Amino acid sequence: MPMLLIAVLVVAVMSALMALAYLGQRALGNAGWTDAFWGLSVGVSGALGALVPLPGEVSLSLRQFVIAGMIAAWSLRLFSHIAARSSGGHEDPRYAKIRAQKGEGFDRYMFGFLQIQGVAGAVFAIAAALAAHAPLTGLDAMDGVGLIVIGLAVIGEAVADAQLRAFKTSPGPRGRVCDVGLWAWSRHPNYVFEWLVWVGFCLMSLHMAYPIGLVAIAAPAFSYYLLRHVSGVPLLEDAMLASRGEAYRTYQARVGVFFPRLSLKRSRV
Repeated sequence: MPMLLIAVLVVAVMSALMALAYLGQRALGNAGWTDAFWGLSVGVSGALGALVPLPGEVSLSLRQFVIAGMIAAWSLRLFSHIAARSSGGHEDPRYAKIRAQKGEGFDRYMFGFLQIQGVAGAVFAIAAALAAHAPLTGLDAMDGVGLIVIGLAVIGEAVADAQLRAFKTSPGPRGRVCDVGLWAWSRHPNYVFEWLVWVGFCLMSLHMAYPIGLVAIAAPAFSYYLLRHVSGVPLLEDAMLASRGEAYRTYQARVGVFFPRLSLKRSRV
C-alpha cells in the first residue's frame, strides 16, 4: 500500500508537470519543447518518488540519494539535449506533421496527448522509486550492476547524440546518412541506450524479499515497446526514407534497426 501511494503521487506530479508543458509549448509556438519538458518531468517525479519516506523509513538512505541522483542525471542530460535542438527554431517534424493534420484542433489534441505522455512517464519514474525503496539501506552487487548499466547508458546516449550532431554539421553532400561511430552498429543507438537506462533501474529493483520490485520490469518492457514500435523508430524511419530515399534503404539493409548486428561493409552514400 505505501508504494501505491507513491505511485499515485508520481502520476499526479507528472500530470501537473505535463499541463505546464502544454502551456509552455503554446507560449513558445514549438511543440518540440514538450519532449524536453517530458524528460525533466520524469526526472523530477522519479527523484521525488525516490526521496519521499515510507512508513518505517526514519531517515533517507544512501540508496535513495544515489537513485534520485541517477534519474536526475539522466533527466538533465536529456533535457539539455532536446532543449538545444528545439531552440534552433524549427519544430520537430513529427509535431509539425500533427499540427498540419489537426489544424485548429491541434491545441486540444496536444493537451490530451501530453496527459497520456505523463502517465507513460510515470511508469519510468515509479521504477526509480521502486529501486530506491528496496529494503536495503546500502547497495549490493545487483545494485552495482544496475548502476554500471545506467551510467554507461547515459554516457552512450550522449555519445550517440554527439556523433549525430557532428555528422550533421560536417561538410559533405546533402542526403547523406550518418553511419559513423555507434550509428554504424545500430540505426538508433540513442534509443538502445535509452532503453538500457530502464534496464538498469529494473535491475536495482530486483531483490529477494521484495516482490513488488518485479513491477519495475514494466519500465524496460514499456520503453522498448514505445521506442521500437510506437513513437520512436517507426516515425523516424518513415521520415528518413522520405528525406534520404535510396541512401537510407541501403543503410537499412546493412545496419540493424535497434540491436546491433555485425557488418564488415559500410555504405558510402
